[in-house]
Amino acid sequence: MDKRFQDLVTAFSTSYDEHTKIVRKDAKGSIDKAAVIDILDKLQSLMFGGFFGSKRLKGETADYFIGSLLEDLSHQLEKQIAKALYDLDDDESAPSDNAKEITWTFLKRLPGLRAILATDVESAFAGDPAAYSTGEIVLSYPGLYAVLVSRMAHELYLLGVPLIPRMMTEHAHSLTGIDIHPGATIGHHFFIDHGTGVVVGETTVIGNYVKIYQGVTLGALSTQGGQMLKGTRRHPVIEDHVTIYAGASILGGSTVIGEGVVIGSNAFLISSVPEKTKVSIKSPELRYVKNERPHTTELSGEKEWYYMI
Repeated sequence: MDKRFQDLVTAFSTSYDEHTKIVRKDAKGSIDKAAVIDILDKLQSLMFGGFFGSKRLKGETADYFIGSLLEDLSHQLEKQIAKALYDLDDDESAPSDNAKEITWTFLKRLPGLRAILATDVESAFAGDPAAYSTGEIVLSYPGLYAVLVSRMAHELYLLGVPLIPRMMTEHAHSLTGIDIHPGATIGHHFFIDHGTGVVVGETTVIGNYVKIYQGVTLGALSTQGGQMLKGTRRHPVIEDHVTIYAGASILGGSTVIGEGVVIGSNAFLISSVPEKTKVSIKSPELRYVKNERPHTTELSGEKEWYYMI
């Protein structure tokens, strides 16, 4: 080997020994990111039967379609969960045993989660006059995909699975621009319209029939405490039938937005709002100044005069 490359190899090997937190030498505990994404694809196909994947539901083939997907999901998910649990237990047999139980518990919850996702689709269609069908929402709305992934990841989060839930929601984040922490609790009939730039923090609680628009932040007042803040409520509670318009920021663990509240665009809230209240910021003063100075352009050798307004 060329000495320059040998020196580079030695430098990396030394770095691996010095900075151990960003290297994993034991492949047994290494989660396969591609496998996690494939699990999400299979979950999407299962939740919205016939919309995704190469298989289409045709009467008697439905049971085969469902069974095949569940079998693949069970195998893949159990394997990745076992890897995620590996670092948490010194007993090598324990992660495998726990992964089987967690996987089966998760799979049993999927029919109930599908019923909730149906309310999300219903809410999106009812709340968006630009939608022409529920199929359009299922196939193309980024907000629905982000919520789908969030609901799947949240169940794994509740079951104590490390890392995988966050990998799932960050994958959705990368595709949609919507960042929902898997720890966030979200009620039924939830709709994110447009969605880009939405942030929902870990300890956020969102009620039923809530609608939020692009650029909304449900965040913490401060994260300067770092790891000392772990386990504390840092994010707001949004009660039922709340609408939050684009660009609004609602921050703080003691902030509660009451039932039926409407939050206007770009509002900044760090305190609670009582139920059935409308919150808006005063419209900025706009100035319109007409520029009377003439300008010219050359078009085919001729001068054209116009005014810049």
